[in-house]
Amino acid sequence: MKQRKPMHDNWETPKELLYYIRNKYFGSKDFFDPCPLNSKFDGLNIKWKKRNFVNPPYNRKDKEAFIRKAYTENKTGKHIIMLLPVSTSTRIFHQYILPYANIEFLKGRVKFKGINSKGEMVSNKCGMHDSMLVEFK
Repeated sequence: MKQRKPMHDNWETPKELLYYIRNKYFGSKDFFDPCPLNSKFDGLNIKWKKRNFVNPPYNRKDKEAFIRKAYTENKTGKHIIMLLPVSTSTRIFHQYILPYANIEFLKGRVKFKGINSKGEMVSNKCGMHDSMLVEFK
């Protein structure tokens, strides 16, 4: 198996997918992104808004921290949609997602925009994982 080490974890959510999420889950209303691309703040250390969309870094440590934060914020009445890689055999999936969230598996792989391992800006390459939308509501 080829070992891939990304240079970073900053990948932009495609605008078409954001449009779909806004319309389906938030009724065309605005939402807060506690984990924006190249953020100046730490979304794990702030209070989230009423409606939130989170595309966290996919490294295990950050991804799990954002899932736990989403679970906690949801307990205070906040609506949260997360874009996550499909990983249904993990402990975090069975403790925090499956019992408490609605899951939508996305057809095909998401084509993120960002800098690849060769230092090139790409927007037409698929991610390494299938993706799911996880709704804490």
